[in-house]
Amino acid sequence: MVNLTIDGKQISVKENTTIMDAADQNGISIPSLCYLKGINEIAACRVCVVELEGKEKLLTACNNVAEEGMVIYTNSPKVRKHRRNTVELLLSQHDCMCVTCPRSGNCSLQKVANDLDILDIPFRQVLEHQKWNKEFPLIRNSEKCIKCMRCIQVCDKVQGLNIWDLEGTGSRTTVNVSGHKTIEESACSLCGQCITHCPTGALSERSDTGKVWKAIADPDKIVVVQVAPAVRAAWGEQIGLPLEEATIGKIMDALKRMGADYVFDTVFSADLTIMEEAQEFVERFTRGELKDRPMFTSCCPGWVRFIKSQYPHLVKYLSTAKSPQQMFGAAMKTYFAQKIGVSPEKIFAVSVMPCTAKKAECEMELFYEEYAGHDVDVVVTTRELVKMIRSAHIRPETLKDVESDRPMQEGTGAGVIFGATGGVMEAALRTAYAIIKKENPPADAFKDVRSKGFNENNGVQEADFMVDDIKVRTAVVSGLGNTRALLKKIESGEAQYDFVEVMACPGGCVGGGGQPIHDGEELAFERGKNLYDLDEKMQIRHSHENPDIQKMYEEYFEKPVSHKAHLLLHTDHLDSMSKYGTGYTKLK
Repeated sequence: MVNLTIDGKQISVKENTTIMDAADQNGISIPSLCYLKGINEIAACRVCVVELEGKEKLLTACNNVAEEGMVIYTNSPKVRKHRRNTVELLLSQHDCMCVTCPRSGNCSLQKVANDLDILDIPFRQVLEHQKWNKEFPLIRNSEKCIKCMRCIQVCDKVQGLNIWDLEGTGSRTTVNVSGHKTIEESACSLCGQCITHCPTGALSERSDTGKVWKAIADPDKIVVVQVAPAVRAAWGEQIGLPLEEATIGKIMDALKRMGADYVFDTVFSADLTIMEEAQEFVERFTRGELKDRPMFTSCCPGWVRFIKSQYPHLVKYLSTAKSPQQMFGAAMKTYFAQKIGVSPEKIFAVSVMPCTAKKAECEMELFYEEYAGHDVDVVVTTRELVKMIRSAHIRPETLKDVESDRPMQEGTGAGVIFGATGGVMEAALRTAYAIIKKENPPADAFKDVRSKGFNENNGVQEADFMVDDIKVRTAVVSGLGNTRALLKKIESGEAQYDFVEVMACPGGCVGGGGQPIHDGEELAFERGKNLYDLDEKMQIRHSHENPDIQKMYEEYFEKPVSHKAHLLLHTDHLDSMSKYGTGYTKLK
């Protein structure tokens, strides 16, 4: 242990603890902008400086270790003067139009400047401007970038994609897409982790709320909204509702108040996805197609973009099942349109998703009988949903639990856990077992696929299951850096599996790039636990027992992986390789 004094408080911490952590462990906050524990500890911003008694030069707290006998001041006059000067210099190269910034009210730079009572910038303001395609799902505003390098480090160290890099020298050093490419030319997976780890509004998702409001105002449009499982685990964080009160029913109420004509829970189509994917897995497994390579899940569009750009030779091993979002959209434009007696062109399908890659995924085209268009017309993130609720001046405490509409109303626990890493695998195994054995397994029979944490086993959870004398080898992985490492093991023959679930974002969809941002906090696994708790409380926990799913098959799709199901609920990934940007193909 090391003994030191911080702001007059005598403390004791473990050897090799940074000054930043030592202070934090003892309730003393040191402001920072660039710091991300274990990822970005480079002291680029110099906002975290502290004064060490007996030393002239200030120390950065994030990358200097606490030593025996240190006497440290985190808020001395010298520290405050230096910190204020540093932030003023940052603001001189920052677009300070906070009113029109997507991170207004949730910006680390804004908070630090407000805490320091900076009301004027004494330096000449010089803003850097880089061109950017505002139609791309990920938006970068270089005028708001503070060169903290968080986006570079998260993309390199966690996701292993190396999309961002430094360019230029001296005062002209800046962040841009690596390799002198445009963002469209890059291998960006659109996971959005750079957005959720940016301390300012330099990175954001493309705002699509205006398209939704326009559709709601159009008397010729029938606005149909679906809400993903992971959204319920996080939306309350941003709107001030405690977890137990931030229910899916209240989201439905808010959407109805905004003007949506029909509202649905994507848990329904998560069950539909399982019906198709589980059947597909059983058929491919029993045909012996998975001896050399596993079948990979395909419901994460960030992962699909990744495999198509990084491992195109493995694309044929993806499940052909569309994601729950796209399946719901296809069902809306066909089955549901028939049910309510309208043409598909009148339906405007909106998805509320925890994900930025979904904005690109919805560009998937649907060609079926006489209809040509998109499964889903627009995607808004969890953050955008909250902005819409605020824009509609809906007071959260007035929201009531409202049921989703019929006929696609029912959902199961298996569908709910789709939002957590391991959830798709567990749900699929529950139904695959029932297909093989003609009876249900205990609902928690496959909980060994649940992840123990992003840093445990490099984000990989392996589990083998016996169904009679049949052994099924599975692996679950989240985070694209971890995924790359796992694929190398599979390619080298070091690891062999039959079924692999991949989620691009650490912790799964609950940690998606469209979820509420809490700077410096990782909440994916806490949110995931909430979904597993909801699963345990559900009356029906197996997708194949969903009565509305059963009715849909009876009335429309006949059975899983039928010809009609293939036309509407599956895709040909290989045929879409030339369309890498959207990752999907036209179905005829």
